[in-house]
Amino acid sequence: MNDAVSIKSICEEHTSLSPVEIQTIIEVSNTLQYTADLSKANIFIDCLMKDNKHAIVVAEAAPTTTRPIYENPVVGKKAYETFEPGVYYCLRSGNAMTSNRAITQERTQVEQSVVPIHSSENRVIGALVMEKDISDQLKERAELKALSKTAESLSDVLLGVSEKQPMIPDLIEEAFFFVEEEGNLLYSNPAAINLVHGLTGKECKSGENLIHCLPFLEDIILHPDDLFVTEVEISNKIFKVKKILLSQHDKYNGKFIVLRDMTDLRDKEKELIMKSVAIQEIHHRVKNNLQTVASLLRLQMRRGIPEESKVYFLESLNRILSIASVYEVILSNSSIDEVDIYELIEKIGTMLVYMETSAETKVGISFEGINLTIESKRAVSVALVINELIQNCMNHAFRGRNSGKILVSFRHEEDYIKISVKDNGIGYIPHTKPSLGLEIVNMMVENDLAGEFQLQKVVQGTEASIAFPFKGMM
Repeated sequence: MNDAVSIKSICEEHTSLSPVEIQTIIEVSNTLQYTADLSKANIFIDCLMKDNKHAIVVAEAAPTTTRPIYENPVVGKKAYETFEPGVYYCLRSGNAMTSNRAITQERTQVEQSVVPIHSSENRVIGALVMEKDISDQLKERAELKALSKTAESLSDVLLGVSEKQPMIPDLIEEAFFFVEEEGNLLYSNPAAINLVHGLTGKECKSGENLIHCLPFLEDIILHPDDLFVTEVEISNKIFKVKKILLSQHDKYNGKFIVLRDMTDLRDKEKELIMKSVAIQEIHHRVKNNLQTVASLLRLQMRRGIPEESKVYFLESLNRILSIASVYEVILSNSSIDEVDIYELIEKIGTMLVYMETSAETKVGISFEGINLTIESKRAVSVALVINELIQNCMNHAFRGRNSGKILVSFRHEEDYIKISVKDNGIGYIPHTKPSLGLEIVNMMVENDLAGEFQLQKVVQGTEASIAFPFKGMM
């Protein structure tokens, strides 16, 4: 605290200042906070102690306009000459010290300026100290110095200063040129020599202007940025070109021009895009063909079929639409061969319940799970399995009831994906002969998904569950 009582108490106990001189120190302390905020620095008043060997801090102010240097108050603490020689020089000689380096009691490096405080008799009675943290500045200077040294060493290696070692550019596949400011060639590696010869049929010798040899490099070489990267297409080839300005000690030393042939890579990217488009088109046609078959079945059902055959037509229709749902999900996503399980199961389940719900029985369906993707091949098998399990619920679980609920849940446990279809219906009777749908489920889970299928009666209704390996999932 910088109140008059505190300053007076410290001065009377530790210094030889007279009451009038102490009052002068108190008057100076009244402006410390304004000075600290204005200068964005910590401000202190130090006075010599009675033994004239040590100094003590009698007042302080931390800036509110920036982060202060000290975490804890230092009023009443000694200022050691070892850390702050400028303060002691000022107190003993009466001379000011500006921009002096010092170390605080908390081991922070600061820039310190010190001016004497005089009494009415012109005697030095204290020192007004301003400290700014420069530890970050010193760190940056050290890093810049290290970076400059590293750049110098790197350029020496790149330019082959060591005669005993092969030049690094000679060992790389990229075309590597080193030129002066206007493009005069100083060095080119073997790959660069071959590149120039391949494009022009000539040789660009040291001392010649690289722009004259390869005119397409003019805008790149003369570009104002220190680092510039672009792609150019020349003679049916695509090159990635980098220009790197080399400078040391604020002096211009030349430019690196590096060319990398990207033709094969870009051709492969085009091939992948074309294949992706082709696969998307195949998925689209498969979906359309399946929907066409479904439309034919619906048409046949409308034109009339025996009542005993209607259920089989409907089951076949649902199987076809479930497979079509796989391709609808694929086409709705950015991936060309991955299917979101949640989206797929929700689409199939909602469709089946909507088609099968009658005026006599209202069935609700809900879904639980996380977003997981599976490749389309296994997604078709999952779609058919889910179709059969939900269809089985609709056909058998709610006989004699006017409402029902189905819950479809899936989760990832260890290395397996587990999917269950649970209803609150009349319950599965174990000795009942499995339907064709359940036989299809068992066959597809074991053969196509390499998993296991279970069907059991629970407290309320029936639960069918499948588990198959996580392998192949994204």
